[in-house]
Amino acid sequence: MDKVIREVFELKDVDADSYSPLTLAYIGDCVYELTIRTLLVNKGNAPVNKLNKKASDLAKAPTQSKMINMLVEAELLTEEELAVYKRGRNAKSFSTAKNATVSDYRRATGFEALLGWLYLKGDSKRALEIIKLAFDKLELIK
Repeated sequence: MDKVIREVFELKDVDADSYSPLTLAYIGDCVYELTIRTLLVNKGNAPVNKLNKKASDLAKAPTQSKMINMLVEAELLTEEELAVYKRGRNAKSFSTAKNATVSDYRRATGFEALLGWLYLKGDSKRALEIIKLAFDKLELIK
């Protein structure tokens, strides 16, 4: 999708490494949300409130924190990916999650920053692989 957007809107390539971790998390949140919604809708037509509830559960900071913890502990990220995640996790955010601990919120921000970085680098496939690894290992979408 990222390549198609760049092509249709005639966007220039960007240096993903030059973006702040919070900007990476901003776009990474969208990548993750679009992935979740695509997976849920693909399972079949359902009432929007049910889709939204399931999507909301998957998008919460504690869920994302659990996902990235598993990926880090299982050593499923490259050194470069791990460094980007840590940059995002350690970024000083001016907002906090409504229903999450500070540590869960920071890990979720790092996870989203990693997805955003991969997306901006033009490597959406790897971002999706990371999401799929976590979903499969934690059995989050059946």
